Amino acid sequence: MTRKRRCAALAVTTALLGAGVGLDAPPATAAPAAAVAAGATIVAEKWLDTRTVDLTVASPAVGASLPVRVVLPTAYAAQPDRTWPVLYLLQGAHDDYTSWTRETDVVDFLAGQNVITVMPSSGPTGIPTDWWNYGSAGAPDYETFQVDELMGVLQQKFRAGTKRVVAGVSTGGYGALAFAARHPGTFAAAASYSGILDTTAFGMPTVLNAIVAREQLLPLTLWGSPLLNRDNWDRHNPSAQAANLKGTSLYISQGSGLASGDFDNLEGAALEGALWSQAHRFTERLEALGVPAQVHFYNGGAHAWPYWRQEFKASWPMLAAGLGLS
Repeated sequence: MTRKRRCAALAVTTALLGAGVGLDAPPATAAPAAAVAAGATIVAEKWLDTRTVDLTVASPAVGASLPVRVVLPTAYAAQPDRTWPVLYLLQGAHDDYTSWTRETDVVDFLAGQNVITVMPSSGPTGIPTDWWNYGSAGAPDYETFQVDELMGVLQQKFRAGTKRVVAGVSTGGYGALAFAARHPGTFAAAASYSGILDTTAFGMPTVLNAIVAREQLLPLTLWGSPLLNRDNWDRHNPSAQAANLKGTSLYISQGSGLASGDFDNLEGAALEGALWSQAHRFTERLEALGVPAQVHFYNGGAHAWPYWRQEFKASWPMLAAGLGLS
């Protein structure tokens, strides 16, 4: 999240939770009819430099055209006959697909690594999931877009290989672990930095509902009611699906927040603290199932990029191993 937008989920009041006016999932530019019929296609591209390109991808799953940033390895042009493993970096809530390159040095950090880095849009809420939208068959499905459609586009256009890993911040951390759990074997490794990993833990439905409501959407459009549609919530809950994470290398980091010395970001510290207990509950679930994970729980901290930048680099050796990099 940007500094202005961070902690929105915590700041939204109970009144706002009931005030969303949208009846559909996140809006976006409508996809051309031809693209919907033929599958996901690139409808525009803009090169920012020799390694970085912004794509606009028409997604049948979402029913919209979505932005995606792709960063190529420095050796890409010189090796036209090889394929490359893929690193997904997922955005946080109320942010966008540019956040990782805006807030980190990931472009330079990965310059010497033989990996394609992809940063897809997860919509305005930053929750990369298939929306329920009252059971509508046409509800936007960001999960299928990112896991299946986008990979097909990368294989066709950029010689992407089959090895993949995924990492994300905040709601992107949710996405990283949800993708790995809901698609066993698809991602060799997954990393979450301050993610929502037990979506039905105490207080977490309220946080998610607040994120949805802040974008002028009805909270029920996400996965339905946490009580009446509990099965659907469980299907999307990394903790409930944790047994499927066996065989996936995992990195989980979370700060305690409220004891933070980050007095310039008290809201961020409060939100980080609100996620503390559910992160512990998730890792306890992993331990009970015998699923190994590299865990970093740290005192203090805030729900903010300075901490996530450190955690990404700490997790990089695990992610690199999953990509088959030495």
